[in-house]
Amino acid sequence: MSRRIIVVLCCMVLALIAAPAAAKDLQVGFIYVSPVGDAGWSYAHDQGRLFIDKLDGVTTSYVEAVPEGPDSERVMLNMARKNYDLIFATSFGYMDPMLKVAQKFPKTTFMHCSGFKTAANMGNYFGRMYQARYLSGMVAGAMTKSNTLGYVAAFPIPEVIRGINAFTLGAQAVNPDAQVRVVWTKTWYDPATEKEAAKSLLDVGADVIAQHQDSPGPQEAAQEKGVYSIGYNSDMSAFAPKSHLCAPVWNWGPYYKEVVDAVRNGTFEPKPVWYGMDHGIVDLSPMSDMVPGDVQKTVLAQKEAITSGQMQVFTGPVKDQTGAVRIPDGKIPEDGELLGMDYFVQGVIGTTE
Repeated sequence: MSRRIIVVLCCMVLALIAAPAAAKDLQVGFIYVSPVGDAGWSYAHDQGRLFIDKLDGVTTSYVEAVPEGPDSERVMLNMARKNYDLIFATSFGYMDPMLKVAQKFPKTTFMHCSGFKTAANMGNYFGRMYQARYLSGMVAGAMTKSNTLGYVAAFPIPEVIRGINAFTLGAQAVNPDAQVRVVWTKTWYDPATEKEAAKSLLDVGADVIAQHQDSPGPQEAAQEKGVYSIGYNSDMSAFAPKSHLCAPVWNWGPYYKEVVDAVRNGTFEPKPVWYGMDHGIVDLSPMSDMVPGDVQKTVLAQKEAITSGQMQVFTGPVKDQTGAVRIPDGKIPEDGELLGMDYFVQGVIGTTE
């Protein structure tokens, strides 16, 4: 072998040794409590997943319809063992299983949606959906004729209670006579149960149906009865075009990109995040043409006030069902008070159990 060939070969070997390894894609996993479908909570999160899946150097996957509890822990363990870099768990009941798994895999970043626990490698995040709930309550309060608004609700936890209260305050801002009747389903996703719950509210005179549920079942029940409805999580107008007035909606994509960038840059901090309309993480879907122009104008003006920080939804005085003052006149409650809200405001008919 000639000296020239040997030199060339040596140079090639050295070049291979010196060349940086191809950057590994960031592996991101998502865990959903319900089927993705084409509307609702998991659908909205999956739209956020698709948003970051388009980024260079990011690969995503998901597991849907994972029950809260041991099953979710198993799914998280599987992802962590497969060397996922970042795992999002998108339901309240995933909190403790995620904390347990996070402690076993310190090099993986974990993010839990709607909870309150953190660890060195686990953060939590949510959005101030109560802001959009308030606006949707304004729409419902303006559109009702019976002054009875029905609300199909999942579980009696602060997240849901807070949303019901904000919806009620919004309705009463434009219609002081409006009342909100609540029925608990004790499920996040059960289309048949949610639809039956809506029917029970229709039977007692509700002529606008709102929901904190993942399926469009309540929307369908409202349309079949010939009354109005307020969706949730995503625009549900396709399921009840003759009924659906608007919906408080999620826009997770930009936030998920923010987390991905932080993990890539080594700047991730396991802190609680609670963004509002000013960050675009929550919004109100476009209002239906069934909503009069003057009502839309009023709602959009209030949206601008909330987004700018000029208006705070729970500024006192706020009274509970018994008439007792829970938030004094002029006071803006701290986030801790809102996150622990366990009472209904005046005007809500139902129990927090």
